[in-house]
Amino acid sequence: MPGTVLLLAASPVGRGCLVDAASVLPVLAAVAPAVLSGTDTANVVELADPLEPQAVLTRLRAAAAAPGPLTVYVAGQLQLDRRQRLPHLALARTTSATVRYTALPWHWIREELRLRPSGATTLLLDLHADHETWQWLRTNPLDSGRNNAVYGRIAPPPSRRTVATPSYMRGVATILRSGHRPPPDQLHQQALARVAADGSGGGTGGGAGRGAVAGADLVLTVPGPPAGDPHAVIAAAVQAGRHADADALAARHEGAAAHAYGPASEDALHWTEVRADLAMFAGDPVRSCRAWLTVAGARLGAGQPPQAPAVEAAVDRAHHQWGQIRDAGRARELGAALAALRGRVPGRREGALDHVQRELSRLQTQG
Repeated sequence: MPGTVLLLAASPVGRGCLVDAASVLPVLAAVAPAVLSGTDTANVVELADPLEPQAVLTRLRAAAAAPGPLTVYVAGQLQLDRRQRLPHLALARTTSATVRYTALPWHWIREELRLRPSGATTLLLDLHADHETWQWLRTNPLDSGRNNAVYGRIAPPPSRRTVATPSYMRGVATILRSGHRPPPDQLHQQALARVAADGSGGGTGGGAGRGAVAGADLVLTVPGPPAGDPHAVIAAAVQAGRHADADALAARHEGAAAHAYGPASEDALHWTEVRADLAMFAGDPVRSCRAWLTVAGARLGAGQPPQAPAVEAAVDRAHHQWGQIRDAGRARELGAALAALRGRVPGRREGALDHVQRELSRLQTQG
């Protein structure tokens, strides 16, 4: 089965730039797609210094939906938004004051990849952090999803008026240009060795565990989960077109989690979110929208703030699925609930509540 490769290199333009992320893309692009992916053939999507987080999200979502192995190479810098203090991948227009609106929230990456089969997704990361984010990372792991294998390093900010190079990713690309792709853990260790030999930080010691310290860098080595994960079975059913079977299995896990931990528990809500995505894959936006509205309401009812990433994501996804509904009656019904939620959870996209209200007015005129 063909693989998919996403090459993403991003850093701000101007004084806020910590790393020349895009400089590694020509080296990566010179590697044969099959070697980048580790499959016989592969499709490669390249994003160099993108401007808009929504554009990156669109490409990421398409890559995550593709069947077969997915390998994501990311070079760039991490910054925290001032409001929620959550990590974002800075894009070309990002400044310290505009992180929330111009950078890619890291949890979007986690969310888009969470339904992929276990062992089917590998992330290779070469990231630099500003001082504030570096301190945050000392006590908070960079969560990239439980189904994904993650390798790479996070480097502290370079000295003042210095722009760093993505030396780990350059090492990865140089190794792959030989035409041979070692297993990810070996590729990772070989790239770290090159970084150490070049004297650019990130020694090879240790390297096991989530965010182990090696030299001055944080080394990321998070192998994927073992065989027997129900997410893998569900993903396989979706890829085979057995949407009812996939939803039935997810519903069983949802019910078991609700019985064991309560319907508003994280375990139960996770499976409700899975079912919402499964409805989307099955082409049922009504069911998907309703499920996301349920998730958002449950999270708010449990005391989570409207700015929490999981709450915002649920409302945003409900909004997106609502826009796909063609039955005017169902759209009116769910639109009223969505408008009420949007009043509490405006989200990051300016004018989201106004959009719902305009569409509801239009639907009312249709009788």
